[in-house]
Amino acid sequence: MIQDAALGFSQASQFSSLVATAIGVMFGLTVGMIPGMTISTGIIIVLPLTYTLDPNISIALLLGLYVAGMTGGSFTAILLNIPGTPSASATAIDGFPLKERGEAGRALGIAIVASFVGGIVSFGCLYLIAPQLADLALNFRAPDLFALVLFGLTIICSFAAKSLIKGLVSAALGLMIVTVGQDPMMGTARFTFDNVNLLSGVHFLTAMIGLFAIPELIKSICTPATLMPETQKKIGSFWSVFPRLADLKQILRPMLIGSPIGSFLGLLPGAGGPIAAFISYDYAKKSSKNPEEYGKGSIEGIAAPESANNAVTGGALIPMMTLGIPGDPVTAILIGALLVHGLAPGPLLFLERGDFAYGLIFSFFFANIFNLILALVGVRLLVKLLNTPRAFMMPTIGLLCVIGSYALRNSFFDIYVMLAFGVIGLIMRWVDMPVVPLLLALVLGKPLEEHLRVSLISSQGDYSIFLQSPFSVGFLSLAAFSVLWSLVVVPWRDRLRAKKLEGPTSQ
Repeated sequence: MIQDAALGFSQASQFSSLVATAIGVMFGLTVGMIPGMTISTGIIIVLPLTYTLDPNISIALLLGLYVAGMTGGSFTAILLNIPGTPSASATAIDGFPLKERGEAGRALGIAIVASFVGGIVSFGCLYLIAPQLADLALNFRAPDLFALVLFGLTIICSFAAKSLIKGLVSAALGLMIVTVGQDPMMGTARFTFDNVNLLSGVHFLTAMIGLFAIPELIKSICTPATLMPETQKKIGSFWSVFPRLADLKQILRPMLIGSPIGSFLGLLPGAGGPIAAFISYDYAKKSSKNPEEYGKGSIEGIAAPESANNAVTGGALIPMMTLGIPGDPVTAILIGALLVHGLAPGPLLFLERGDFAYGLIFSFFFANIFNLILALVGVRLLVKLLNTPRAFMMPTIGLLCVIGSYALRNSFFDIYVMLAFGVIGLIMRWVDMPVVPLLLALVLGKPLEEHLRVSLISSQGDYSIFLQSPFSVGFLSLAAFSVLWSLVVVPWRDRLRAKKLEGPTSQ
């Protein structure tokens, strides 16, 4: 373990890896603060560039983008009251009023520092928890792994959708798509309709480019630009972004609240940054000596959600690395990126490629360091980049999507597949059906089927094999609880909130 950690640190601290991390951070800050551009879309745009790079450099680039994208979302939330990412919605509650008082630089500085603290706390959790969890997961058998993957699917569907039915339909669609190609056990063709191009199935990354990038492109083209030129002037001087010592003392408590909450919720597949941000905001407000200041420009109201949503990034990497279960859409895409380089996330990653696993962990650490430095120093320049004409930006992104789809397997057919999934993504948006369950089904569908069939073959069709292991029973119980929570608790909670809102108005 110590030897692997030393090799991992050496790989992550190489000059080429550090440069890749810095480039990823700059691009992530830019993507995060552009309303309508998600971190997932940013990673998909960069992904084709990593096909020919060394795996350590590739993951350093993508992790830099992932970490900085969370921070970048707070820039437009504070300056324009338009969150660049869903997680930044809570930041806008106090960030925008602070900007309206002429303290935009102060608000941005608080957000950047809080993001750094949250990221470092989650790095500690990632370094300490991930290897231990991987050792435990090595004892899992096929029934345990099936139950684990099933749990990952159900909890994603529960959290990712307002309607559980739509979430389950989305996941079922993804599972159907996964069956296209060759049977994983027998090698026979399934649902290929005599098309040779479909024998290898639908590539995960090609589908992701279509599902995420195409709808975002069309949405950006149809949405008018919102950044006003005078925004740059409201940030203040260069030094106004650097937080004062008194501010750092004041935000210490909310950061200590948001960081562990974000790290813990990041561990839970489907919880994500928005939930962590709002829970942290609520807890910080309840424990504050001046709760009445929240919503009026409190720096504590910025620090709590910002530390939480960046802490989610490290937490989400833990199940991805140790169990092969993505914690959010971004880590699902990261799994695809690792598979392209022949690296399968899971407990064997630490056993077979411990140096790379620790290299990934330390690259995450350096990503947080660069995020703090580059965001504080370059925030004024980054805001200027928002004025880039869309007539130039959108065609460039579209071209990169086409090149990325073709370069994956040097096949024009994959470009058609990407466009087809773009249409599917648009239809799902129009009918308000979540894309995340479909995304996770594409990632988890193949291992779900393989572990199910291996389990049933070994037990000669006896389904009681899934009840013979405590791990399997535990994961199946969690999956049932996740579905019941969405069917019973969430509707009851929504009705209760509606009654509370109706009460004052009726009076």
